[in-house]
Amino acid sequence: MNKNDVFEAINRNPVFYLATMDGRQPRVRGMLLYRAGDDGIIFHTAKIKDLCSQIMKNNNVEMCFNADGTQIRISGKLEPVENIALKDQIADHPTRAFLTPWRSKISVEEFHKQFAVFKMAEGHITLWTMEKNLEPKVELEF
Repeated sequence: MNKNDVFEAINRNPVFYLATMDGRQPRVRGMLLYRAGDDGIIFHTAKIKDLCSQIMKNNNVEMCFNADGTQIRISGKLEPVENIALKDQIADHPTRAFLTPWRSKISVEEFHKQFAVFKMAEGHITLWTMEKNLEPKVELEF
């Protein structure tokens, strides 16, 4: 499996768990990937959430996907993306209809201010399967 295979697998299986730090306490929560590709791994949240402040204080995170029986852990640094066109593209995407009620209650400008998009442009990938449990880890960089 190479980087592109990993990106295809996580795009097909977009639910992941994200680990951040809250001071010295680890925090893990389920998330929904927007996309993974040549521009990195992209997901979103709201700036009012604890998750957003945790990332802003310590942008070192780890993502964990389960893609067709393969555990894919991806660690690296997140960077905020303040691209209004991308924010609108995400909010208009059919898989993001759950954003519509929030988006419709506030102005477009306020939505853009409150909507946080993050990207991991490079990182470390670790692959694991039950069948290869005792073999050396498969590790990749992107």
